[in-house]
Amino acid sequence: MSGLDEDSVFDGDFGGPGPEDFANGAAALAAGLIREAQGLAQAAAALRSVAAPNAPGVPGGEPVSDIRRQRMMLHTAGEAAMRAALALDAAALLAESRAPAEQAARIAEAAKKVGLPPATLAPFLRSAALDFRTDDAAARIAASTLATDLCALLDAATS
Repeated sequence: MSGLDEDSVFDGDFGGPGPEDFANGAAALAAGLIREAQGLAQAAAALRSVAAPNAPGVPGGEPVSDIRRQRMMLHTAGEAAMRAALALDAAALLAESRAPAEQAARIAEAAKKVGLPPATLAPFLRSAALDFRTDDAAARIAASTLATDLCALLDAATS
């Protein structure tokens, strides 16, 4: 290379995502968790409405006649609502600028308070990293890195 040291060409700011990229990645993960929470809340509401009987005089579908099915739907609706609340809590925690280990510890604490294992959020974090709604490649890499780190830490906290 015409007298230049090859290593010196890449000195300086070349490398992985910077602090601003990680902040953008965390914000994107938080937005993804909010979308996941919205889907879970809608599912919970739909399950509850199917299980609930109509008020007298209101036309429409009949309530579920088998009490076992009704209990299962109400239980599933409650679990979906709980997971939605946890996803919203995790989204709020991601908005705070903290190290991944500290964020994972706080998310794990929130999960344990509601009786769910910390790894419950791992699929939601992975999904949020994949459902990235921008063309900012550095923020995408940062979000993926952060999601991977948080998932590993949450899995370890579950064990």
